[in-house]
Amino acid sequence: MAERHVKRTTDEEASTGAGLPSPRRGSGTERRCGWCRRVLAQQGSVGRPRQYCGQACRQRAYEQRSATARAGLSGDVVMVRRAELDGLQDRLYQLRCALEDVQTLLSERPTKAELERSLADLVRSTGRLDKLWVSERAG
Repeated sequence: MAERHVKRTTDEEASTGAGLPSPRRGSGTERRCGWCRRVLAQQGSVGRPRQYCGQACRQRAYEQRSATARAGLSGDVVMVRRAELDGLQDRLYQLRCALEDVQTLLSERPTKAELERSLADLVRSTGRLDKLWVSERAG
């Protein structure tokens, strides 16, 4: 299985070693499991905040940290299968092309039908990307 290493770029992820968001209690931000990204139940004000929704997620996260450490990779590296990365890049290319079509059309004097068709293509491209959003890992 061919894999590529993709570096995370958000400040929030880079600021925490495990890539977990670190909202403070009472901030109104929901906490998510560090592995499957499910929303964690609210807990009282006593004790450390939970990072995982259960033991299985804690174990998977430990295994991932151990594997990246053995490979000599930093903790903010995400490994993605080449096919998944290629699929994402293809979809991003489709979105970019749809945006360029809309921009070109707007610089001309488009008819309502042309504009609707171009915008529908843009929405279709965005819809395909929406399915890639990671909210929870399949169990």
